Amino acid sequence: MDYSLLFAVLTGITLLLILILYFKLQAFLSLLISSIAVGLLAGIPGPQIISSMQEGMAGTLGFIAIVVGLGALFGGILENSGGVHSLANYLINKSGQEKTPLVLMVTGFLISIPVFFDVAFVILAPVVYALQRKTGKPLLYFGVPLLAGLAVTHAFIPPTPGPVAVADILQADLGLVIISGLIAGIPAALLAGPLFGKFIAKRIKNIAPPTTSTSVDTATLPSPKQITVIIGLPIFLILTNTVVNTFQDSLQLSSLALNTLTTVGHPFIALLLANLAAWYFLGIKRGQSRKQLLQLSNRSLEPAGIIILITGAGGVFKQMLTDTGAGKMLAMTLADQGLSIMFFAFLSAAVIRILQGSSTVAMITAAGLTASLLEGTIYSDMQKALLVIAIASGASIMSHVNDSGFWLVSKYYGLNEKQTLQSWTIMTTIIAFTGFTTVFIISLIIQ
Repeated sequence: MDYSLLFAVLTGITLLLILILYFKLQAFLSLLISSIAVGLLAGIPGPQIISSMQEGMAGTLGFIAIVVGLGALFGGILENSGGVHSLANYLINKSGQEKTPLVLMVTGFLISIPVFFDVAFVILAPVVYALQRKTGKPLLYFGVPLLAGLAVTHAFIPPTPGPVAVADILQADLGLVIISGLIAGIPAALLAGPLFGKFIAKRIKNIAPPTTSTSVDTATLPSPKQITVIIGLPIFLILTNTVVNTFQDSLQLSSLALNTLTTVGHPFIALLLANLAAWYFLGIKRGQSRKQLLQLSNRSLEPAGIIILITGAGGVFKQMLTDTGAGKMLAMTLADQGLSIMFFAFLSAAVIRILQGSSTVAMITAAGLTASLLEGTIYSDMQKALLVIAIASGASIMSHVNDSGFWLVSKYYGLNEKQTLQSWTIMTTIIAFTGFTTVFIISLIIQ
């Protein structure tokens, strides 16, 4: 083992955590500084370090920037149109009180596909308040299932930014990642949502704040069926592309049909078509002016910029590990110790998540480390997709006081720190272990 390379990697990760945790430096800067440190300690000349940074940033953002940007625009128009409320109200009205937690979980699962977690949570919080007041049941009885649905989709299922970024870094097929995310996400959401929600609601009997308004003019909301079709459009196209590429020999499609399905099923085109459909049916057709739509698009892209830059910096970190040869060295070390890459992917994401709080930073950093281990190995597309979900599971674990989501839940649900640890933190941990256990079992079956 080359201990100088090991020292460089460990120092780089330690420096990253110190910069984020102690100095409160933005993750984008922290990742770039840590990448440079790894390169210098590994003995790479300065000009080559600059070249690696440029290559890592360019290679990552060529895909990510477009997908995250289109996803942000898509979520913005859905939020602005009231489509989130429409779908939530429809699902809840169709279910009885006993099924409402399950329906809330499904609602969160669907809504978090196009809308960022924190935005979707804030939008749907009034729905949870109204249900608590109406039934008298503890707030967490309804609140935890909604959170579980939102959290699982946000971490496991593209086109949300986290799994898209990890899939790109690991060069995993996005359609297979969606399938793997669904397979792992459904049991994770069920265990962490309705089942755990019912358990914890018996122990923490909090209620909705009395002064919060939950009034929504349902007459002006778009059709829930329309919202379902628009949300499902990009997912359907991406999955179709995966099926076509997987079974193209047996399908015997013409070259024109194959090229057409492959093109419209690419995430770029799928999300672009979904944006156009949302823009017309939820914008123009509902009386939105061109000026209003322009202002909406500008607001929607603001949070995307941070995600894009952090993801690009994660690509730089990955490239530096690859160029130093640290990835191959770690892979050999893991093999000697009998630790599989999947366990490493999960554990590295979990440790970084627990230490610094951000699931996005944990996913990107762990993806960079894992990608460096894959250099020179033969992993199938399905195995890479499972690795993406293993990383997503690790990055979901044990959200606590260093995570903004912890305080968001605490504030909106009226919980103190201990109660939030008992509910939200345990819920995210259930999601993490259930998701990882599921993909680990699948990985054993497909070997």
